[in-house]
Amino acid sequence: FAELYVKDGEYKGFKLQGEESRFKQIVELKKKASDLKILLSFSHTVVNPDNAQGGGFSKMSSTEAGRKAFAKDCLAFCQKWGIDGVDIDWEMPGVSWSGHACDPLHDTDNFTLLMSQLRETLGKRYLVTYAGYVKDKVVGEDGTSKYFDLKALKDIVDYVNVMTYDLDAAPHHHSAIDDPTAYWDWKRTFEEYEKAGFPKEKMIFGVPFYARHSFSESPTSIDYKKVLTLDESLYKIDNWDEKAQYPYISLRASGAFYAGYDNAKSIAIKAEWAMTRGMTGLMCWDYDADDATGTLRTALWNGVMDKKY
Repeated sequence: FAELYVKDGEYKGFKLQGEESRFKQIVELKKKASDLKILLSFSHTVVNPDNAQGGGFSKMSSTEAGRKAFAKDCLAFCQKWGIDGVDIDWEMPGVSWSGHACDPLHDTDNFTLLMSQLRETLGKRYLVTYAGYVKDKVVGEDGTSKYFDLKALKDIVDYVNVMTYDLDAAPHHHSAIDDPTAYWDWKRTFEEYEKAGFPKEKMIFGVPFYARHSFSESPTSIDYKKVLTLDESLYKIDNWDEKAQYPYISLRASGAFYAGYDNAKSIAIKAEWAMTRGMTGLMCWDYDADDATGTLRTALWNGVMDKKY
């Protein structure tokens, strides 16, 4: 990950999140796997202590000068390190989910302009992707908008990594394929993108490696590896919702739904669902939440790489 550096409303460059030596180790993996693709993802969060206005996508993308300077820096970075492109994780245009300033009147359009500038500057040699929402842009009666303009982006980007998780919380599943009782699900997401004419082969849906209990009460989420260590006298973790094709945790005492999560079975089902619809693959958030044996990573890899697709 990297983060933008914005000062006094102007784009001043970007910084890696973490040590450069660690990034170098990742790039060197290409020596072992020549077809490995490495992208630098620009995060909406801030870790560098001197970067109080980090994550300032709204400010950077609001001017042509800012967009061109950023794209130029991205090209230079890709050329320097020999990586394969950039990914933009802006959560979300027109919405201040990250706590940073936003511009509901212009963010959605400026995001499209930013991606267009990246494509122009990086050309077809490098990949241009972004972390997408499960809905198309929403325009208000006051002229404001939020999220991403799928119709405008579909011919610009190589892929969209759709964040098909955190779509609800207990007592509903947060990443089910088909769950009409939840706020949203994979099926409705696919329909939303299809309606916008977004190519199936550019869609990459996201699999959560964690359980979602709440958005406000602790614990809000539980890593998969910690789900496996929950006190069995208090929690039952092997429940299965046949309709939603999704596992969930319940409370032993009352039987109440506690949190939905993915396991190897649900991931295999998701992989088949996605690949038979012509999608390119799946992604996960995040790698570190898996157990020590890589149960979820293995299920994801096997499901996507199944030769029958």
